[in-house]
This record gives sequence, structure tokens and C-alpha cells, in this order.
Amino acid sequence: MASIHDAALALLTQVPLPDGQGLTAADGFTSITTVNGQQLVQIQVGYPIDGIAVELAQTLTQVLAPLKLQIDLGWLAPSVAAANSQNAVPGVRNIVAVASGKGGVGKSTTAVNIALALAAEGARVGFLDADIYGPSGAHMLGVSGVRPQAHTANIMQPIRAHGIEMISMGNLLTDDTPVVWRGPMVSGALQQLLRNTHWDDIDYLIIDMPPGTGDIQLTLAQTIPVSGALIVTTPQDIALLDAKKGIEMFRKVQIPVMGIVENMSLHICSQCGHQEAIFGSEGGAILARDYQAPLLGQLPLQMAIREQTDAGRPPLVADPNSAVSLIYRSIARQLAARLWAESLHGAAAPSIVITND
Repeated sequence: MASIHDAALALLTQVPLPDGQGLTAADGFTSITTVNGQQLVQIQVGYPIDGIAVELAQTLTQVLAPLKLQIDLGWLAPSVAAANSQNAVPGVRNIVAVASGKGGVGKSTTAVNIALALAAEGARVGFLDADIYGPSGAHMLGVSGVRPQAHTANIMQPIRAHGIEMISMGNLLTDDTPVVWRGPMVSGALQQLLRNTHWDDIDYLIIDMPPGTGDIQLTLAQTIPVSGALIVTTPQDIALLDAKKGIEMFRKVQIPVMGIVENMSLHICSQCGHQEAIFGSEGGAILARDYQAPLLGQLPLQMAIREQTDAGRPPLVADPNSAVSLIYRSIARQLAARLWAESLHGAAAPSIVITND
């Protein structure tokens, strides 16, 4: 006769987690304990779930009803083992690079809103604007005129913006001051922004990368323990060509691509609601299929996104229950779930075999 532990595990294996990318409730099953005479099953998933916690708890309660078990549901973001893990950033569990092969695809807007979406799901989030030449994160988060304060000698206190911690070159320079630096100086600046900032118990540090595959990207790959990358593209053929280069770059430096976000998928007319695929269709899906990376979401070309972000109050702040905000939150949960899956079921270390040949 199967134990109650085995019976619960068998039932939980049949429950897919929302946005879990193949994960089930069994992946978070920790133990069964007795509290005040009532048996309690403890489930701790590895990504923030505030937006789906009630729905998930109800589902689990129904599934486990035959065993008369109460549910204790929670979450905790684990650290994902990454290349260069010896260079871990104090106070940060996971680093996610948001990248694109070219500019103009809405990468920074996507990065900012995903950071805010992770925070809305309950995570502690940091945001680093790594576009040294063209920083926009400070403006998008409404803190462009704020200067970071000193935490200790040579260490900056990150700036609080809409519930997340952030730092950007835009907070250190005036809006009309250009950065006229060569590659080594830019790479050094990135390192200082990252390591000379006092990050406080961050679950996810979102790094908004500059477009392309140059010095900043190489510095990131070689010296920073990046848990995974997120690729932003539009359906346009030219954007897809450059996005492929970005994916190949991360593969060469052994940084897993967690997924693809297709921005500007459809234009929605603000007057009549008519939808039109201005930049083409299915581009993100084809890219995802070719590179075996999930398409995490498709975002519309919508005036409200631009207006709200330009005003320093992105959709997750200005209208948290809008359809666009819910898409961002779904993308954020899938991204975090993929990171958890990587920590659970990531590729095993290579075997070293010594022979006498």
C-alpha cells in the first residue's frame, strides 16, 4: 500500500503549474507534516506566484481532497548555477540579460516592464541599465533627475523606483551629456555599476543590454554570472536576423536563452480597435521554433505603452490590470519558472574519463 507521501506525490505530478513551462506541483513538493492534528502538505515553488497563488491553491486543494490534506503554498527563488559563478554579485540570486540584436525593437521598454512585473508577482527585483551610451531606464522609471546616495565608501545605494532597485548611467550624468568612451572604458563602467551598487537581497537582477554583440556583451558573458538571457524582437525580417545573432552569441558563451518576446506583434487602432500586423506575423514563433526556445509572449504596438513609459509610469504602474500588464506578468512568471526549471533539471556536468591510451 502506497504511503500518503507517495500518493500525494503521484497526484501533484498530474498538476501542471500555470506558466510553468513543463513544471508540475510535484517539483515544489517538500514535505507532509502534522499541525494541530491536521496533515499539511508543504509546496514551495521556485518562482514568484502572487498573481496566481489563490487559483493555484484552489486547484491543489481539489486535487488533494481524496487524501484530506491541507495546503501550505509558498515560493522561493533559488539561485541558478551559472558560468562564472565564482564572480557572484553580493546580494543577487539571479541575473537575467534582456537583449536584442538591434535597436528600436522595444527592448528597454520590455526590460523595464518585466522587472516591474516580477515585483508585482512578489519578487525582490533590481534593474541595471547597461546601455552606457544611450541609457533610458532612469527616464522610463521616472527617476532621471535622481542621483544615487553613498552606502559606504565607493559603494552606491541603488535608487528605489516603483518598488524595484535600479541604477543607470542616466542617474550619474545629465540628459545632454554624451558618453564618449572607448570599449574598455564602457566595460569598466558596467562593472562598476554592477559591483559598486549595494543590491539588497535581490531575487532577480534584470540587465537591460545595449543592442548588438560588442564589448558590453562580451564583458557580461566573461565576468558576470548570468543565469539566463531573454531575447526581444519584432516580427520584422531584419529584426529577426539580428535576434538570431544575439541567440548565437549567448550560446557561444554558454548562457542559456530562457525565451523570446515578440514586441509590436500587432498594431491596435486606438479609435476603432482594428488590429493589423504592420511588421509581419509569426516571426517570433518561427524564431522560437528554429532555436528551440519558448515564445513567452507577444506584445502589441500600442500608444498607451509608449505614453505611459515616456511619462515614467510604465503600464505595470499606470494600469496594472490592463491587458498589456497581464501579458508582461505572464512573461515574467514564465521567465522565472524557466530559471527554476534550469536549477532543477539543468544539464549535468560533463563526465571526465581518464584512460591509459
